Amino acid sequence: MAFDPGLAQLLRDDLAGEAVVETAMFGGLCFLAGGHMICGLHKGGTMYRVGKDRYAEALALPGVRAMQMGARTMAGMVTLSLEDSAEDRLRGPVLAMARAVVRALPPKVAKPKKG
Repeated sequence: MAFDPGLAQLLRDDLAGEAVVETAMFGGLCFLAGGHMICGLHKGGTMYRVGKDRYAEALALPGVRAMQMGARTMAGMVTLSLEDSAEDRLRGPVLAMARAVVRALPPKVAKPKKG
């Protein structure tokens, strides 16, 4: 398993009451609403979709860093370390931003399966 199962449960608890789907992505676990990723877990901590409009605001929060995949910085995505992800006071504000961004998006229409 490439992510911390304890952190997965924290995010499940944080997202309780929200219609989310868990799916394996990026070598970890992601939580989606309406087909859009809200947040996820990777071996180094957690990641959040805060959007381009709130990116600078999110990076100004304690412990928040730009999300990197290899040498590429992921636009509108931020990350918290394993240690910072376990702290409600650090995780909560970033997750609130991510939830707001995804709630403002129209649901994705499922693509027909090939075959």
